Amino acid sequence: MQRPWLTDRIVLSTLVILLLVVWVLSLRFGAIAISGSDILLSIRQHILQEESDLTGRIFFDIRFPRALECLVVGASLAMSGVLMQALFRNPIVEPGLIGTSSGAAFGASIYFVLGATLHFPPGEWGLPVAACTGGTVATLLVFVLSRNRQSGKSSVISLLLTGIAINALFLSGVGFSSYIARDPQARSITFWNLGTLSGASWSSVTVISITTILCALAALRHTRQLNALMMGEEEARLLGVDIRRLQWTVMGINVLLVAVATAFVGVISFVGLIVPHLLRMTRGSDNRFLLISSALLGAIVVTLADLVARLVLAPAELPIGVVLSLVGVPVFIVLLRRTQTYF
Repeated sequence: MQRPWLTDRIVLSTLVILLLVVWVLSLRFGAIAISGSDILLSIRQHILQEESDLTGRIFFDIRFPRALECLVVGASLAMSGVLMQALFRNPIVEPGLIGTSSGAAFGASIYFVLGATLHFPPGEWGLPVAACTGGTVATLLVFVLSRNRQSGKSSVISLLLTGIAINALFLSGVGFSSYIARDPQARSITFWNLGTLSGASWSSVTVISITTILCALAALRHTRQLNALMMGEEEARLLGVDIRRLQWTVMGINVLLVAVATAFVGVISFVGLIVPHLLRMTRGSDNRFLLISSALLGAIVVTLADLVARLVLAPAELPIGVVLSLVGVPVFIVLLRRTQTYF
């Protein structure tokens, strides 16, 4: 019988190898295929600060940051799924359940329609600021409205139900913004809500990477408490877990992970729902293992989906949200039919 740590190493090693393979494919293929020799030449020119040709500029200014952004966005959304499923003790909870995604979508729609009127920050930072603000406001509303007036605490059920209501509220706001928007603005709202990595840049990669790494380190510090919480709130309290503090901390990490990623690439669904679920089938519900492995598998899934989105209608490209929905819905239905709860 295999030891658990040996199984962990096998799964993690396999995921790392798959990630490297998929990432290399993402660097090579797209609207313009770049050979391995051209990639090495571009890297050499960049290191030596030599003047790059057109292929080199495409690689370093477009393809390379986009491939990196796929990795960090996928890792961010997948880890968010692990945290939400552990906190709610439910394997089919989605990271945007507490309103973060819908709030970010509403903030983005306000930016597209009223950005100039409301004087959002100029340049490429206006949309991320608007989306992050919307996601944060929506999440805070869920927390405030779900609190019990007498005890001042928020139960998991009240958070869940309040999150559903806030999601509906902000999505109706997105619909209203689309209704009053002019055609170019409405198209921008539509495409942003479907998700895209076509606007990847080195600045966005830097911001998402820093946020993802810091949140991952913070989340790993709370995996023992999340494991204890899986046995129930009363049992966790007996083990010394401060439930309220843990809820606030995990929710805060989730807001940062989802809001920052969504702010730059739009709404991407199913990654945080399916990735932890698949890994839970292989190893169980140890949240430390799930966080690390989900980051790897989430990066693989988003990178593959982006590669398909670029190649199917090349030189045009599909929104990545369309690709993930086409694949994610049937996979999720199969998982629901084949498995029961793992908590």
